[in-house]
Amino acid sequence: MVIQAVNGECRPLLGRRLGKALGVIALVAGVALLVGAFSGARDPLRPLAGLTSEAPTAAGPVQWTRVASVADLEQKLRSPGKPVMLDFYADWCVSCKQMEAYTFSDPKVRAKMDGMLLLQADVTGNDEQDKALLKRFSLFGPPGIIFFDAQGRETKGLRVIGYQDADRFLKSLSLAAEF
Repeated sequence: MVIQAVNGECRPLLGRRLGKALGVIALVAGVALLVGAFSGARDPLRPLAGLTSEAPTAAGPVQWTRVASVADLEQKLRSPGKPVMLDFYADWCVSCKQMEAYTFSDPKVRAKMDGMLLLQADVTGNDEQDKALLKRFSLFGPPGIIFFDAQGRETKGLRVIGYQDADRFLKSLSLAAEF
């Protein structure tokens, strides 16, 4: 261990260097988050994504049909004619962002989702309508995914609560497509 005398005190040199290195890393991460926020980035997992010239995925973002209330949901479920997936989402939900970035963007997942009516309840505001939608399905918050059959009836026992990677979510989608 290398020790350096500073102002009459003996301090380990390695500890000081490690502390400075961690401080620099934290500073760089903080600057990246600030720059990303000012550039309009909404994904805390990829704060500088808006500044890069990355091409979007071939399929583009998932095209959701928004649901604003329980009545709105019931109207859309009257006779969809195909299986339905209802996604509970919020801008502040990190797991929701992970589902978007890693699960819903997977080509195999997208192929399965193409045969479904994709509904999304954005509960970011947590207003009375959002709370009523969550309460309707006994959910405490996002992410939560509820599946319905082609007649608009909930598929009992088949819900996704929390983050699932693409492989695990494909299994859920396969079960939902069977009904």
